[in-house]
This record gives sequence, C-alpha cells and structure tokens, in this order.
Amino acid sequence: MKIAIGSDHGGYRLKEEVKKYLDEKDIEFVDFGCGGEESIDYPDIAAEVAKAVQSKKYDQGILICRSGIGMSIVANKFKGIRCALCHNEYTAKYARLHNDSNILAMGADDLTTGGAVCILRMWFATEFEGGRHVERLELIKEIEDMNMK
Repeated sequence: MKIAIGSDHGGYRLKEEVKKYLDEKDIEFVDFGCGGEESIDYPDIAAEVAKAVQSKKYDQGILICRSGIGMSIVANKFKGIRCALCHNEYTAKYARLHNDSNILAMGADDLTTGGAVCILRMWFATEFEGGRHVERLELIKEIEDMNMK
C-alpha cells in the first residue's frame, strides 16, 4: 500500500504524528506538504494528493487541515475521488465499508493524536463491503461522468 499524505499549516502537527504512525506500521507514504506552520493555501495541497490518488500511483490518500472540510471539498472535485471527512471510528468504518473512500480527511482541531490513530486504524482495516453499495458507487460515477467533463 502506498499513501499520499498532505496538510495545510493548521494540520501540519497532526500530519507529522500520523507520519510517525505510518512509519511504525511500515506503510509507505509520500508527503505532499506542507512543510511547516507557515500559512499556505490548502486547495493546492488537497489537489496534489487527489491527483496522486486519481492517477493510481497511490492507493489511498490522507488530508488534514483544521476542520478537514476544505480539504475534503477540494479532493471531491476530482473524478473518481471519494474523500470522506471522518471524526471517529464509526465514520471511518462506514467511509470504507459502504463508500469505498480512497481519501481520508481529518480535522486537526477536533482530534488528538490518539483519536487520529484510531480513525486511521479503522479506515485501513475496513474493506469495501460491495453488494448493494457497488450499484451506488456506479450511480456516483454516472453523476461524475455527467457533471465532470
């Protein structure tokens, strides 16, 4: 598994903690920025991570900003990206189980490092359930095809 990870300045500290967890678990990742707490524009980072996952060079992505909202909005502007903003293990589980999310967004202001790690564990451990959810993902793809030309 290869992960694309990125944050803005508000998510930088949590991203650095998440990277330690990924290292501990021997999960390969590439950090798309940012490199510190100096103010930057989150759409640039979110777009880079989304493009990396969209290209299939990376299996999944992780985006972190203060709320996770802006990052998830930007990522979902890319065809084939299903970015889910998760606040706890429950939302992480269903983001994968029912929606086969390929990018996880988290809000640094809402989470401790431990909380973020719990979300990551659940998100990585949960497989897409398939079944009736395949049809729903096909509907999402049809909507993308109509609206993302």
